[in-house]
Amino acid sequence: MFERMREDIQSVFHRDPAARNAFEVVTCYPGLHAVWFHRVSHWLWCKNCKWLARLNSNLARWLTGVEIHPGARIGRRFFIDHGMGIVIGETAEIGDDVTLYHGVTLGGTSWNKGKRHPTLEDGVIVGAGAKILGPFTVGAGAKIGSNAVVTREVPPGATAVGIPGRVIAKSDDAQEAKRKAMAEKIGFDAYGVTADMPDPVARAIGQLLDHVQALEDRMEGMCQALTALGSDYSAKAMPELRELDFAEIKDEGEAPRS
Repeated sequence: MFERMREDIQSVFHRDPAARNAFEVVTCYPGLHAVWFHRVSHWLWCKNCKWLARLNSNLARWLTGVEIHPGARIGRRFFIDHGMGIVIGETAEIGDDVTLYHGVTLGGTSWNKGKRHPTLEDGVIVGAGAKILGPFTVGAGAKIGSNAVVTREVPPGATAVGIPGRVIAKSDDAQEAKRKAMAEKIGFDAYGVTADMPDPVARAIGQLLDHVQALEDRMEGMCQALTALGSDYSAKAMPELRELDFAEIKDEGEAPRS
């Protein structure tokens, strides 16, 4: 038991840079208190002390603002940040190293008995205000965007955003590296331009970078083929794109700072 509690405390330090010391975490983190209350409630529930389990769960709700049904199954190093307004249903299952932010609901879509709440596999992160509703699985390492309403399965490593939740495919690391290299070459700051962003402008810029990279690769291949055929053709160097020429574009793209 104490080993699990130590793990819970360490998980706060790993995922919240505001945490300063163990005493502060133990005394001032309602999400941590909610998890510990739930451990007791779930033990009572499994021992068929249903009323005591619900009473303990209700006490935790009053004290922390987090409502976790005693029947819910929660893995190790579960972290609730801020905590207020979280609701986790009876048949919900949560894996190891899962993170929930405030206002999250793991709910059902029917009043039927049996499995009616979602399963979150290891390493899932759910943003503030998100609602995950129904007896489906959110795959390991997936991310749910803030305020998303998800009612269908999310593949491992994917991101779901919007209302209703749209599943966006995992980004290709190799393709992202190519985009970054091309962006640096033309003097454009490609920070944050990834395939899993819902921003249509960012996605269009990413596709343009892919297209420019493909053209360069094709031209390089053509030059090599001509050389192999004995041609004395020598491609001229591409004109340099100076960062200064893109300064105005960069300035327009940056968010104002206070």
